[in-house]
Amino acid sequence: MPSPAARPALVVGALASCGLAVSLMQTLVIPLLPQFPRLLSAPPATVAWLVTATLVAGAVCAPVLGRLGDMYGKRRMLLVALGMVTIGSALGAAAPNVAVLIVARALQGAALGVVALGISVMRDVLPSRRVGSGIALMSSSLGIGGAIGLPLTGLVAQATSWRWLFAAAAVLGVVQFVLVRLVVQESPLRSGGHFDLPGAIGLSAALVCLLLAVSQGSVWGWASARVLGLLAAAVALFAVWVCWELRARSPLVDLRVSVRPTVLWTNIGSIAIGFGMFAGFILTIQVLQASVATGYGFGLSLVAAGVALLPVGGAMIVFSPVSAGVSRRRGARTTLVLGTVVLALGNVLMATLPGSVPLVIAAATTTAIGAALAYSALPLLIMDSVPPTETAAANSLNTLMRMLGTSSCSAFVAAVGTGFIQVVDGQEVPSGTAYTVAYLAAAGAALAATTIAALTPRAPAPEATSPPHLAAAAKAA
Repeated sequence: MPSPAARPALVVGALASCGLAVSLMQTLVIPLLPQFPRLLSAPPATVAWLVTATLVAGAVCAPVLGRLGDMYGKRRMLLVALGMVTIGSALGAAAPNVAVLIVARALQGAALGVVALGISVMRDVLPSRRVGSGIALMSSSLGIGGAIGLPLTGLVAQATSWRWLFAAAAVLGVVQFVLVRLVVQESPLRSGGHFDLPGAIGLSAALVCLLLAVSQGSVWGWASARVLGLLAAAVALFAVWVCWELRARSPLVDLRVSVRPTVLWTNIGSIAIGFGMFAGFILTIQVLQASVATGYGFGLSLVAAGVALLPVGGAMIVFSPVSAGVSRRRGARTTLVLGTVVLALGNVLMATLPGSVPLVIAAATTTAIGAALAYSALPLLIMDSVPPTETAAANSLNTLMRMLGTSSCSAFVAAVGTGFIQVVDGQEVPSGTAYTVAYLAAAGAALAATTIAALTPRAPAPEATSPPHLAAAAKAA
């Protein structure tokens, strides 16, 4: 059997499809959230945990799986993550109550590390000429999956039982597991060492406190004792965790590497990029579905709105290889600056509340192009700045930063939506001002990322951190 390095298209296809499948898990239940209280005989506050559990589990498991991948094998941990998706999906299909379904969603969320692991495997096993385009597609798969996930899940939810969504996800998980097992070889690079269990527990506790406060703040009240207590606990836990990591012999996250200027500022910029990108996904479909009586909505059904936004996913697919080409010729930092500028432009266009569906599609597609360029450049900047034995952990941390950005955007949108309201047909709904403010905030976040990217110093010379076998592969090619 030929080595996967000799058939890079299959490797890229297999890994990128895994990232796409995992990103679909993030939107699996969103179309059904308004219906789940009735379907599951559960209060809305409990049903909201179907989203929160996925978010928290993904944040906790991504860095853990990344570090384990560097130590014991990235492909091995990739298979573990896909196995968790499959088990969680099967459990969700058979869930007898909402409690079991929340556990199932947590298992699905734990696979968020698939993207970072897949990126790291690509760097280690692909010929050098294919690394950039492969990583660009893999990195963009989260956004692509989010763009096509809503119309697909909405269509299935309207046509049949919600359990079929989880059953289909379980089948997809099995297919991806087998595909990776057959097509992708294990990375030869291992860091070794001992797993930092105290560091993993400390980081997990801090992230749980932070994300619970962010995701539930609009429900519990931002000034409530519960939210303020969680935020204070998160700060204290992060401080203790940093002290531990700096002293640990084999830390979960090498903070000395993470504070290198390129790595540190790229991760900070990733939070802003996640904020700027998520507004386009979470708000635009709401605008399309909002009643015409609101003055900004178009009254489309969920499926029709999702279909209208299919060009968003298509744009990300098309511009992922474009991003790789720009990075190859001009450098990943140039690509990141270009992407964030385009991302800001798309959000500004949406802030004007376009008066027709084609204009909304054009503005949303502009946002998607910017997100594709920016997301594809981020892992290249990270991997140019960290040792090859730490790429999975470093990429997992960057994925976590993006998720913190999207979570912050979701919380901000919820707060703005309750702060600017109007009454339409006897119901309180967000006003047009709420959407304008949210889109302008997203544009501001994207411009902040532009400034960070432009001022971030260049990474060390690539030869200092490139895996030796990649250089050999490049010569062989």
